[in-house]
Amino acid sequence: MTGLSKTGQGEALDGEGGSGNPLNRGLGVSQIVFMVAAAAAPLGLVIGGVPLAFAVSGSPGMPLFFALSTVMLLIFAVGFTLMAGRVRNAGAFYAYVQAGLGRIPGLSAATLALFSYALLLVGVNAYVGVATSNVVERYADIGSPWWSWALVSLGVIAFLGYRDIELSAKVLSAVLVLESLLLLVMDVGIVGHGGVDGLTAEPLSPSMVGNGSSGLGMMFAIFGFIGFEATAVFRNEAKDPDVTVPRATYAAILMIGIFYSFTVWAIVVGVGVDAVAGAAKSDPQGLVLTLARSYVGSVWADVMQVLLISSQFACVLAFHNVVTRYQFVLSRAGVLPASLGVTHPRHRAPSGSSAVASVVALVITLVVAALGLDPIGDLYAWFSGAATLGIVLLMAATSLAVIGFFRRADERKSVWSTVLAPAVAFLGLACVVCLMVVNFPLLVGTVEGAWVIGGLVALSAAAGAVQALILRARRPAVFEQL
Repeated sequence: MTGLSKTGQGEALDGEGGSGNPLNRGLGVSQIVFMVAAAAAPLGLVIGGVPLAFAVSGSPGMPLFFALSTVMLLIFAVGFTLMAGRVRNAGAFYAYVQAGLGRIPGLSAATLALFSYALLLVGVNAYVGVATSNVVERYADIGSPWWSWALVSLGVIAFLGYRDIELSAKVLSAVLVLESLLLLVMDVGIVGHGGVDGLTAEPLSPSMVGNGSSGLGMMFAIFGFIGFEATAVFRNEAKDPDVTVPRATYAAILMIGIFYSFTVWAIVVGVGVDAVAGAAKSDPQGLVLTLARSYVGSVWADVMQVLLISSQFACVLAFHNVVTRYQFVLSRAGVLPASLGVTHPRHRAPSGSSAVASVVALVITLVVAALGLDPIGDLYAWFSGAATLGIVLLMAATSLAVIGFFRRADERKSVWSTVLAPAVAFLGLACVVCLMVVNFPLLVGTVEGAWVIGGLVALSAAAGAVQALILRARRPAVFEQL
């Protein structure tokens, strides 16, 4: 790796101290929150994901499901943030599972996390390619293949990922503010006009739980929060990680949850409680843009469609940064090649790991293009479905790990923080996992695809367990240091 420096032997495995070239430590609470919220891609989720959620679940209660998901994840965050202060490692889910359940489950969680976020990186980037191609064709009347724009996107991400994390933070913050303002203006327009039948709290009523498929509604709502663990993944680059990570975690969950609950409620009010599911089924891609045209104006809707590209691009960049840092931490633990665990002497970033993540995404994108697969139906749908299942499994395992860790710990903590909250979170997340497994063919698109993708998720977790067993047999010193 030209231009990269190996970290000193005395530096901690998590990069929080020692000699060599530690990672840049300039991120504050707001910057981390913005990066995590950008990974949620508010504009992309509202335009593309929310109408699909209405159509598939058949329920106008999506605002309630987002609110319930917010509460469940806040309960999950009690144990998650407590572990962040005890396990000072940027591996987040994998590090906490390892500390609470053991080295073999921990490494299994690591490969599952890396696999899941790599799938999101490639899948969402394909969406960027398709969205860009559609916009260019509509406004410039120029046809272009989706993969050409996907490669351009990967090139820009490779440049940003190779450099200082603060550059990525600035880009993500700017995009997040812009897309959030676009949606808020639409929300205010709908509320200001009183919606189609007047303002109502019915979409937030508990009675909505029995309306349509509440299980699918919760599943789609949870998907809107995917990526919030990055608050812990970026601890090596935070100014004061023991303070920054907990604050950023709670702030990110509240910010995402309140914003989505309000915006989705406004969409229901704008279309009508009784009509929203049917309207979403008939025109899922145009539902939100039609609302923007009706309540704000056609120019606003056009701007939203164009900025859908930047929203999804910000999402890809955020996932690229997460993949990069998982590889970095695993390399420094002796699990992945040492070249992935070095920092750039000038950028003070895991630039080598970033380059590898970019190359892997490039190769997969080229293979998909060469095979002529559908970038949305095959790549985006399958990859995002598998990744969501993997990450929810990781969250459930982390809740169990919190209980296991503090049962053995010497320090005394409240029963709520170490037992009750993690147990409640585990039960809720386990229910979501069951709902996802039952409805996985619908989420992925076909029964065959569900078996293939579900099998890959299982294999990615099994690969980590096998690697842990190999390390224990052949490199016991590395295994003991995990």
